[in-house]
Amino acid sequence: MRQIIGDPKAGIPALIPVKKSCWWEGVKSGRFPKPVKLGPRVTAWRVDDIRALIASA
Repeated sequence: MRQIIGDPKAGIPALIPVKKSCWWEGVKSGRFPKPVKLGPRVTAWRVDDIRALIASA
């Protein structure tokens, strides 16, 4: 998720400039793509879904 919404402390710029809580609200409401659970503590998003979100902005 840090690669998507960024992390200023780690110097990672945001692809989509929203806060973590806003990101999860958007996922819940359907505004942002649903994640894929890779494990109990690992959540990821499909690259194509993120690219489509950026292209639609």
